[in-house]
Amino acid sequence: MTEDHREAGAPDVPSDSSGSGPVTLVPGRIGIFGGTFDPIHHGHLAIAEAARQELGLERVLFVPARVPPHRPDRPIAGADDRAAMVALAIAANPAFELSRIELDRDGPSFVVDTVRALAAEAGPDRQPDLWFILSADAFAGFLDWRDPAGILELCRLAVLPREGHPPASLRAIATALPQHADRVRLLDGPRLRLAATEVRSRAARALSVRYLVPDAVAAYIGDHRLYRNTTAQSGPRSGGTFAP
Repeated sequence: MTEDHREAGAPDVPSDSSGSGPVTLVPGRIGIFGGTFDPIHHGHLAIAEAARQELGLERVLFVPARVPPHRPDRPIAGADDRAAMVALAIAANPAFELSRIELDRDGPSFVVDTVRALAAEAGPDRQPDLWFILSADAFAGFLDWRDPAGILELCRLAVLPREGHPPASLRAIATALPQHADRVRLLDGPRLRLAATEVRSRAARALSVRYLVPDAVAAYIGDHRLYRNTTAQSGPRSGGTFAP
């Protein structure tokens, strides 16, 4: 088993799953991977696949945000373009699925609203098995999100490392929400130093983004001339709950 089963007060050392295999698929276990995906890139896909294997997820829902509540700037690419790029990027993986639940909802895209809606889809007679996938740096600000206790009542968190950022710590959760501390798992994962900011910067200068994003996404960016009217430093700093 590659999940981290430490108690919240244990040393903050993420589990090392490099020597173990994937967990057997658990029917009905769903991963939720949110972010702006502006654009989606190989780092997002690698992390989603790592979480899928380490947790035995039946599906991973990619949930592009309409209006990220924790960032002052709106995404640069439009909602339909970002959704189209996600759909292209995940087309080859039958376990990956695009969800427009936030794009089709007005207002800021709060995670608690999304998880509540997805939990309700399971029906009143079924306990949903939901895992929200996020990075160590995003998890560091989790207690500032809207209703973190409510989120943890509805789903569990799968926290993966991010290159260049400190390892995730469970101590803040153990102090603020001790009754929910066991709802957070630290997972291993590929540490790719890749950011959507870099992809946008290269696209803005008409440089190739091939090998940074799937070929179909690179073609979409070129065909639709996305990010051409932005400067290298413009736009939101983050492209998802995992990688900018």
